[in-house]
Amino acid sequence: MADDALSGVGRALVLTLVISLAGGLVAHFLRLPAGLLMGGAVSVAIASIAGFRPVLPDKLRDAGFVVVGMTLGTNVSANSLSLIPHWPVTLIGLALALVAMVTLSTLMLRYLFGYDKATSYLSSFPGHLSFVIGLSEAGYGDTRQIAVIQTMRIMLLTTLVPVFAKLTSTSDISPLPVGDEMAVLPLVLLAVASIAGGFAFKFLRVPAAFVLGPMVVATAARLMGLYDGRLPMILIAAGYVTMGALIGSRFAGTTLTDLRRMAIAGTMVTLVCVGVVSATVLLAIQFVDMPAGQIWLGLAPGALESMGALGIALGFDTAFIAAHHTVRFFLLTLSIPSVALLVRRRPADG
Repeated sequence: MADDALSGVGRALVLTLVISLAGGLVAHFLRLPAGLLMGGAVSVAIASIAGFRPVLPDKLRDAGFVVVGMTLGTNVSANSLSLIPHWPVTLIGLALALVAMVTLSTLMLRYLFGYDKATSYLSSFPGHLSFVIGLSEAGYGDTRQIAVIQTMRIMLLTTLVPVFAKLTSTSDISPLPVGDEMAVLPLVLLAVASIAGGFAFKFLRVPAAFVLGPMVVATAARLMGLYDGRLPMILIAAGYVTMGALIGSRFAGTTLTDLRRMAIAGTMVTLVCVGVVSATVLLAIQFVDMPAGQIWLGLAPGALESMGALGIALGFDTAFIAAHHTVRFFLLTLSIPSVALLVRRRPADG
């Protein structure tokens, strides 16, 4: 019986990855930005809503995170450090954008859609999904509503951000990393060191440990001249397919009735985020000399692994993107518990 269950899980896993790969290839051949990632996410999401139960084990998910982190690090160049003096401007913009997004989205969900305070607040925070869901499970808001609204935000951003980034960029965009692939020995050594970095960051309770740990290791090794070249394309593609499956799998268990009821709210929250980020980017480019699309990805309220992968696919500075999303993680880590204590759901609270 146990063997049959394991066999069923294995088939579901293979089918999940096949669906993600198929959707990614369709999007890639249609020449859509970040096609493997975006197409995979959309195809798995559609399959999940149709009743398929996607399977993505934690170890495989973490392996995908490691690949994304390594790719972020290997795409950092020494001249990207010259942009550091400009980052305070965009980091201030990031903080202001976070406040505006949470405030406007909360007011909209609370007074336009009638959600309770806790659900409105936790549905409005742009990121830290696992943390937000954990709080909702502890009695802060309606978990299903929060999960669907937050997941729709991630899905819509994964679809919309590459389009906005491409339209708002005045520089040439390279759809894939350029340069020679790494030799086998440096690749293996870098992979081992990156995995170790991921476990070290997890031990230290750093958010997104298996993305940030490998990214820091790969970046440091790159800047020290310990290796040259980029990751093999087949490894990068595998990371994209895995991330697409992960994003799409968050729709598992969502019925069409659930989706219809919360789709408008999720879409409106996403549009608020897009509007705030767009306004912030338009202001920031008056003070800094860098592609607007790159700032877009740095400030976009999507997951680090998704936005980082999009940055790689669109040819932007991954150090800038990763740094801004790391700051966003810590700002959210500090602010979410504080706000949650003020809005804990009460029986009398509508």
